[in-house]
Amino acid sequence: MNVMLKFRKIFFTFFKYFTLVFFTFVAVVPIISCVITAFKTDEEYAATNVMEMPASWLNFENFKGAWERANLGLAFVNSTIVLLCVLTGSIMFGAMLAYILSRFKFPGNGLIRNLFLFAALLPGVAMQVSVYKIMTSFGLINSLPGYIILMMGTDVISIYVFIQFFENIPVSLDESAIIDGASYFTVFFKILFPLLKPAIVTCMILKGVATYNEYYMANLYLQDKSKLVVVSTSLYTFTGPLGSQYNLICAGLLMTLLPPFVIFVLCQKQIYSGLTSGAVKG
Repeated sequence: MNVMLKFRKIFFTFFKYFTLVFFTFVAVVPIISCVITAFKTDEEYAATNVMEMPASWLNFENFKGAWERANLGLAFVNSTIVLLCVLTGSIMFGAMLAYILSRFKFPGNGLIRNLFLFAALLPGVAMQVSVYKIMTSFGLINSLPGYIILMMGTDVISIYVFIQFFENIPVSLDESAIIDGASYFTVFFKILFPLLKPAIVTCMILKGVATYNEYYMANLYLQDKSKLVVVSTSLYTFTGPLGSQYNLICAGLLMTLLPPFVIFVLCQKQIYSGLTSGAVKG
């Protein structure tokens, strides 16, 4: 019996570490392949496999070519503008809506919550025909402000994250401030909003990653690729019906991964604390 228990313990320990190593390998191999491919010339890429090392690790022509031909400088500027506006708008609107839905009980409160939930369950592609007609009627097609407004209006998850945090903040804080003469705006901005830091960090991560990587709507609504290019659409410069230049794509991909990596390294403490607090709340 002891032998069987020992065997099961060894087997499950081996299986646990084997799965960890295997899935780590599966996750790392594409990144390694991308790094290797980014330093290969066109001739090397055509004549070698994706895991074969390049002849020189000092070949930065792909990075230079990707930066110039894909207009990555303008793409980073546009993506930064979109990110700052979308994150600011989504967090403010989401927090204010959550404050109203959680603190004020009025007829239709439950209906509004259910409608938000129903909107979150609908696939975005299924609504694109009607959304495109609305954007066209307001003249917001091929417009960076229009794209920003569109991205700010597609964040239902943040509302529910803020609602969960508000429901864990005592209502007595609001009542004490109101008794002392504070208005609802003062209660929200001076008392409650600073307490939402973990929720804000969580929503910034979720919304920021989704906005930075979003391709479908960026390609559909930002049609002028010479002026309104963003990071997610810039790398498609190197794709075409006759083939794709994957060495340039990989070089551009590494450059687009650099800003999020730097932000993660500099702000990892705040990111981890926000995610863990968000997991406990509610």
